[in-house]
Amino acid sequence: MKVTGFISTAALSLLLGIAAPAYAQHEQQDQKQEHPAQQQNKHEQAKPEQQHAQQQQKQEQNKQTQQHAQQQQKQEQNKQTQQHAQQQQKQDQNRQTQQHAQQQQKQDQNKQTQQHAQQQQKQDQNRQTQQHAQQQQKQDQNRQTQQHAQQRNSQQPHRTQEQQRVQHTAWQSHRSQRWESDHRTWQQRGGYNGYRIPDDRFRGYFGSDHGFRIYGLPFLVVGGHPRFRYDGYWISLVDPWPEYWGNDWYDNDDVYVTYVDNGYYLYNRRYPNVGIAISISM
Repeated sequence: MKVTGFISTAALSLLLGIAAPAYAQHEQQDQKQEHPAQQQNKHEQAKPEQQHAQQQQKQEQNKQTQQHAQQQQKQEQNKQTQQHAQQQQKQDQNRQTQQHAQQQQKQDQNKQTQQHAQQQQKQDQNRQTQQHAQQQQKQDQNRQTQQHAQQRNSQQPHRTQEQQRVQHTAWQSHRSQRWESDHRTWQQRGGYNGYRIPDDRFRGYFGSDHGFRIYGLPFLVVGGHPRFRYDGYWISLVDPWPEYWGNDWYDNDDVYVTYVDNGYYLYNRRYPNVGIAISISM
């Protein structure tokens, strides 16, 4: 009995020992089979959340990228705007500088034009004043010459017919046959050695501005040469007078005495290119 009980107890223990590990293994296998499923379910449950998180993160990144791009674009636009504003400002400054330079140049040109016009006007006024003074002086000289001639003529007694005949004969006998060969200049004659009229007296009564007529002046014939008195001086013709002059030039033509080529010459206004050599004496 005791042996049978012992064997039964041993057999039961053996069965329990075998069954317990088998049961534990079966439990583990069930747990293993159940755990992947749970993990898969859990993984399936976690996957949308991860995707949502990734999408959220991607959206945040895209948003940041867009914001950064927008900021970068805005900065570029601001930079371009500033550059354009600077260029515009520089262009405006250059334009203002050019306009100022043009205005200054125009003002300078206007100033120069005004100065030139004023100078020209002043020169014209001076020229007119000089011309007026010269005309006035010439008129005064002519008036004095006429007055002087009138005084001499009024003092000269009327010529008689005999005196007129003598004078006419003297003048006609002193007429040249061929002027080109008959006349000689003072230089050809060796120079003038006669009396010289003082300069102030000469300027007042002699020269091309002081014409007169020989008619009515005191007259003499010395050595076959006609001689007449003008302004207190005796004037003697050294050369014969040209044959182509008028027969009565000494009565009707205006003449004047001038000093050229180191000698005195008598000129006829009607024949201005011919001068007759004369000698002056007191």
